[in-house]
Amino acid sequence: MSSKQSQGIQTLLEAEKEAAKTVQQARQYRVQKLKDARADAEKEIEEYRKAKDAEYKTFESRHADDTSDTQSAVDKETDAKLAQIAESYKNNKDAVVKKLLDRVVLVKPELHRNLKKAS
Repeated sequence: MSSKQSQGIQTLLEAEKEAAKTVQQARQYRVQKLKDARADAEKEIEEYRKAKDAEYKTFESRHADDTSDTQSAVDKETDAKLAQIAESYKNNKDAVVKKLLDRVVLVKPELHRNLKKAS
């Protein structure tokens, strides 16, 4: 009976070793599948990124002309307004200086309005 028991124990040990091998293979398979899935996801992400970058560059190049046209129009308008301001300054400079000097130099001495009421 002890030989049958030892033979049964031996069979159980072998079955346990087989089960451990199967579990180890399953773990390795799972790890490999995870690595493959990550690599595939990274490839997909990189392809998506390249597609979106190309789409952005196309959009940017298509709208770059609009921006430069708008900028040149704004620059022309600014230059025209600056020229107008410079011309206005040149035409009115003498009159403004004269008005300022008249106000500063020509003073009419008179009593303050509050002093008049108190008297």
